[in-house]
Amino acid sequence: MADFDTIIIGAGPGGYVAAIRAAQLGQKVACVEGRETLGGTCLNVGCIPSKALLHATHLLHETHENFEKMGLMGAHPKVDWQKMQAYKADVVSGNTKGIEFLFKKNKVTWLKGWATIPAPGQVKVGDETHTAKNVVIATGSESSSLPGVTVDEETVVTSTGALTLAKPPKTMVVIGAGVIGLEMGSVYARLGTEVTVVEYLDAITPGMDAEVAKSFQRILAKQGLKFVLGAAVQSVTKGKKGATVTYKLKKNDSEASIDADIVLVATGRKPYTAGLGLEALGVEMGPRGTIKTDAHFQTNIPGLYAIGDAIAGPMLAHKAEDEGMAVAEILSGKHGHVNYNVIPGVIYTTPEVANVGKTEEQLKEEGRAYKVGKFPFMGNARAKAVFQAEGFVKLIADKETDRILGCHIIGPAAGDLIHEICVAMEFGASAQDLALTCHAHPTWSEAVREAALACGDGAIHA
Repeated sequence: MADFDTIIIGAGPGGYVAAIRAAQLGQKVACVEGRETLGGTCLNVGCIPSKALLHATHLLHETHENFEKMGLMGAHPKVDWQKMQAYKADVVSGNTKGIEFLFKKNKVTWLKGWATIPAPGQVKVGDETHTAKNVVIATGSESSSLPGVTVDEETVVTSTGALTLAKPPKTMVVIGAGVIGLEMGSVYARLGTEVTVVEYLDAITPGMDAEVAKSFQRILAKQGLKFVLGAAVQSVTKGKKGATVTYKLKKNDSEASIDADIVLVATGRKPYTAGLGLEALGVEMGPRGTIKTDAHFQTNIPGLYAIGDAIAGPMLAHKAEDEGMAVAEILSGKHGHVNYNVIPGVIYTTPEVANVGKTEEQLKEEGRAYKVGKFPFMGNARAKAVFQAEGFVKLIADKETDRILGCHIIGPAAGDLIHEICVAMEFGASAQDLALTCHAHPTWSEAVREAALACGDGAIHA
């Protein structure tokens, strides 16, 4: 008999969720994790610590920009960087210990160490080899760099190093205008760092609705971030103090350089599968280092599955969680499913940016007839009361059926507001369904209803 029904390799959002769900469904489960703490990149050096710093620095921004407007007088607070780092560490610790508790509660065995797969149905951790009916790879991803750029996590850093700098730098260059670069750039800009973002493409946040991206860039520029777009980074050279980023502008092939105390390389992530022994097993791989899987997350090796950042699709913690739930259901004889058309994306700057479903650009490319309902937060009483009236809600619906096809929000609590649309899309709702649903006043969510009204006869407050 096998030692376990299922062994999951990796205890990030995909892995630990899969482990807990499989255990809840009656399986004997083990989860392999080499870190000292559970939670993977997301909880330890990604989503959670960055949100802690974003929250702390947003409150700092409020004290400097908005407190006096509300009659809150007094000296501006000073930043104690070490205390802020300690707060961040406490947030991380609370979350990772929470998962450890959930493993014990659900009787999931934590196999501590790094895994290899010597043969189908076998997982070796240290000197011990464990057997399982099924093995799930949930090893996540790692930061990817650029040719000519050497990361040392001190002067030239990835998001991991950016979270634990010795002190906020005077100057920082961020290479890449995606989610990670803009979130971390925003943190340091609020702390007084002069931040310059260098992006290869001609717009920030690749793949985002173009109108939202333009508005987002304009707002971030007002907050102090500088942008160099259409620039191909040639090299990053370390000096005695800081580093020099050399780039070439695509429009005229001219070369320029910027000096900075810290360079953050935020050019995306790539699957992390090193050391598993996939090549020796004959596991079929997909593009860009992904593991190829079928509709049920199984590789070409029977009994070997993969989920999360290690396979195709957006590298998002919640996408991995959904796949973790689905694969656990499948391996328990149930029907597991992920609706890839309804996976939201969020950028946790202020204002937040969120999206789900199709963009206008995608629908134009498909030749699909659509209509747009827009509503500015300037028309939302709650947003104006808290100095967050910049931005808008943009709802896209099918021109004939009125079915909601997508939504793009830039504004307060966008990351929470978007889920109203996610639920609506799951149920195949129309814009009119949303428009006819009572929303509490005064809330930010009224802006979503107004955008739905704008898809019909028109918004009330705009």
